[in-house]
Amino acid sequence: MQPDKEFAMDAARDFLADTAVFRLSGDSEARPEPKRERRRYRTIWISDIHLGTKGCNADMLIDFLDSTDSETMYLVGDIIDGWRLKKRFYWPAEHNDVVWRILKRAKRGTRIVYIPGNHDEMFRQFTGLDFGGVEIRRKAIHDTADGKRLLVLHGDEFDAVMLAHRWLAHLGDMAYELLMGLNRWVNAVRRRLELPYWSLSKMAKHKVKNAVEFISHFEEVVAEQAGKRGVDGVVCGHIHTAEIREIEGIDYYNDGDWVEGCTALVEHFDGRMEILHWAEEMALRDAVAEARAAA
Repeated sequence: MQPDKEFAMDAARDFLADTAVFRLSGDSEARPEPKRERRRYRTIWISDIHLGTKGCNADMLIDFLDSTDSETMYLVGDIIDGWRLKKRFYWPAEHNDVVWRILKRAKRGTRIVYIPGNHDEMFRQFTGLDFGGVEIRRKAIHDTADGKRLLVLHGDEFDAVMLAHRWLAHLGDMAYELLMGLNRWVNAVRRRLELPYWSLSKMAKHKVKNAVEFISHFEEVVAEQAGKRGVDGVVCGHIHTAEIREIEGIDYYNDGDWVEGCTALVEHFDGRMEILHWAEEMALRDAVAEARAAA
């Protein structure tokens, strides 16, 4: 190893050790992994978890991680919300449990590739280094089981608002936080009424014309840029809108988020791609369990 790389590695370890986010409490999770049958996939992509915020649906993500497994997992950015943590430190036990589960997957042999986004951009300076079996990369190329080459990146690189008007992006983040606060209140009421999770913000984005136009334009720009790089498709996150569509011959995939939609993108062992809407998966599982109990 070159001296400058050794220095960078030492500096990175010191940085992570001094970051409160990585000071995991105790020697194990507050909520140990249950022994249950897991669905096996070739690849899993998740992004926009926003650990360190109240909007993060950590409980639902923990259920997902306890129910699935894969040969490779891509963390496609905004895993930790550095913007929010700079303003107010918030790190409950469930957020520790998410980190523990990801690190345990790496120890069990799952390849973990972490591609930082704009909210966790502080980790981009460690691109090319590995920590505890987690590879930090700026972007990646994934080869599917059926021979397609997919570019994997967060997606903020193509967000015109982020690139040209960073102050406006932070203003939008404040408005988004207010909306997510309302979303939490609505779902707290729904839980008391024994109703399933429902995303107010997801509904709002699909109803507001400008938001729909922005999402569509973003998808088209990302697909166009992927085509110029000579790949068959692209996987990203960033806009919190899960999607699978073909755009001008390029396969566009967005794995969504774990704040609003609670979704993941998965690759089956034959190369087939699918979006899992985990709130719906949990509701179906509970319904089946109730039906069996009543039989």
